[in-house]
Amino acid sequence: MADASLSLTFHGAAHTVTGSCMQFDHGEQSILVDCGMFQGSRSLEMLNTATFEFDPARIKAVILTHAHIDHSGMLPKLVAQGFKGAIWCTQPTRDLLEFMLADAGRIQEADVARRNRRRDRAGEVPFDPIYTEQDALDAWRLCKAVPLEQWFEPVQGFRVRLWNAGHILGAASVELEAGEARVMCSGDLGPDNKAFQRDPDGPSGFDHVVCEATYGDRAREHVTIEQRRQLLEAEVRAAIVRGGNLIIPSFALERTQELLLDIASLLQSGSIPNIQVFVDSPLANRITGVFAQYAAQLEDTGGANIFEHPSFHFTTDVAESIRLNSISGAIILAASGMCEAGRIRHHLTHNLHRRDSTILFVGYQAQGTLGRVILEGAKTVRISGNDVRVRAQIRRVDNYSAHADQAELLDWIAARGPIAGSLFLDHGEPAALETLRREMQQRAPEQSVRLPEIGERYSLPPAKAAKRTATGRTEVQRVVGRDWQNSYADFITGLKADLGRIQDEQRRQKAIEDMRKVLDSYTATIARHHPEPER
Repeated sequence: MADASLSLTFHGAAHTVTGSCMQFDHGEQSILVDCGMFQGSRSLEMLNTATFEFDPARIKAVILTHAHIDHSGMLPKLVAQGFKGAIWCTQPTRDLLEFMLADAGRIQEADVARRNRRRDRAGEVPFDPIYTEQDALDAWRLCKAVPLEQWFEPVQGFRVRLWNAGHILGAASVELEAGEARVMCSGDLGPDNKAFQRDPDGPSGFDHVVCEATYGDRAREHVTIEQRRQLLEAEVRAAIVRGGNLIIPSFALERTQELLLDIASLLQSGSIPNIQVFVDSPLANRITGVFAQYAAQLEDTGGANIFEHPSFHFTTDVAESIRLNSISGAIILAASGMCEAGRIRHHLTHNLHRRDSTILFVGYQAQGTLGRVILEGAKTVRISGNDVRVRAQIRRVDNYSAHADQAELLDWIAARGPIAGSLFLDHGEPAALETLRREMQQRAPEQSVRLPEIGERYSLPPAKAAKRTATGRTEVQRVVGRDWQNSYADFITGLKADLGRIQDEQRRQKAIEDMRKVLDSYTATIARHHPEPER
C-alpha cells in the first residue's frame, strides 16, 4: 500500500539558484512544481543532459510558477520522455511560454549543431540536443491556464491555488493541499514597488512553506521607480560622454521591458538626449509583443503601449545585428542577462575591449557565468574560444532586480505564518541560504528551518516538522557553483600575459616546462591510484 502522507523531493534549485523542480507525492499521485533548467557553470549545465531522477510517465501534472527557463526549461524534455499530463499556469505565463520554450529548443538544436561541426570532434559520437523546438511546442500545447486565487484539482487528492508572486508577468506562488497538509511554495518573489507587477500576495497559516532565497544575504537600498530612473539617467549620460556604446545584458523576459519603460520615460521628459535604443534579441521582441497585449493591466504604463517609442529599434535578423558593430553612442540591449548565450556575447566581443564603451549590469549574475566573471573584475575573458581584453567601463545598477531582498523575503515568510511545521529555503547560493536561515532563526528561534540539498526527500506531516527520508545526491553538490572549467578559463586567459612578463626567453621556456611537469606528476599519481581496468 502506498504511503498516504505527503512527501517532497528536491530535484533542483537547492544550494543553487537554477534548475527549480520539486516533486510532491501523495498516495499513487505525483506532481511537480516547476521543471527548470540548470544554468551557470558548464558542469552544472551538464545536469540537464542526465536522466530524470523520476519516471516522467508517472508524473500526473505540473504546476508552473512562471516562464523563466530555470523554472520551465526542462518541460520539453519531460514531455519527450513520457509526461502526458497538464501543465497548469496563469494565462500570461502560457502566452510567454509559447516563445520561451520554442526559443530554448532552437538554442539546443543550434548549440549541438555547432559543437558537432567542430574539427577537434572528428570521428567522435555526435551530441544530441536535450530537446528540439518541436518538443518545446508539444510541451506548450499541454499548458492549461487558470486564474489567480481560484481552487483547482490538477489530480485527485491535490487542491491548488495560485497567488500573485510579483516577480514577472504571470508569476505565481503555489498553495497546495494534500494528505491533510497545507503547503505554500513561493516560486520567485518580486520586490515591493516593482514596475508592472503588484506586490506579492497570499494567505497565512501553513503546515510547511518553501521560500526562495536568491537575495537572502542582501539588503538593497529601496528606491522608488522615479529614483531608479535617476540612477539609469546618470549611467546613460556618463556613457554618452565616453562616446562609445552602452551595452546592457538583459533578460529577454521582464528586464528588457522594464528598461524600455524607464528609457521611454527619460526620453519623453528630456532627461536624456534622443539616443537610439536597439533591442537585439528576437525573443525579447516577441515577449515585448506579449507585454503589449497586457498593457492595460500592467502598472506604471498608464494603460498605454510604451514600447512603440520612435527611438526604439527591434532588430530581427542576424544581418541587422551585425550592422550594430559599426555604430557608437547607442544603447544596445541584448540577451542573455548572464551573458551565457545569445547575441550579448557578440556585442561584448566588439565592445569589451573599447575604453569608450560601457557595460551596464542590471540583473543577478549566478556563480560560474560570464557575467559574474566580468563583474568580479576579470581583465581578460574567453568568449566563443577567443580571449577578449576588458577595457570598457563596467557598471552596475542593482535596482532592477525581479527578486525580493532579505528584508522582503523575511516579511513574506512572516505573512505566511504561523508555520506549524517546517520552513524550507531553496533557490539560493550557500551564503544566501545560511544568512537567511540565521536571520529567520533570530526572529523565530523555535521555527524548524531546512536548507535542502538536491535529491533530499522529506515527509510533510500536518502541524509537525518535516522529516528527512532520503539524503541528497553528493555527486550533484560537487558541481554547484564555480567548476574546474571556470578556473581553467581564468588561468588560460591570463597565462599568455603572465609568460610575457618573463623577459628572458629561456626562463619563459623553463616556466612552461615546470608547469608541464606538475601536470605530468598529477597524471602519474592518478594512474597509480586509479589504474584503468584491463580490456
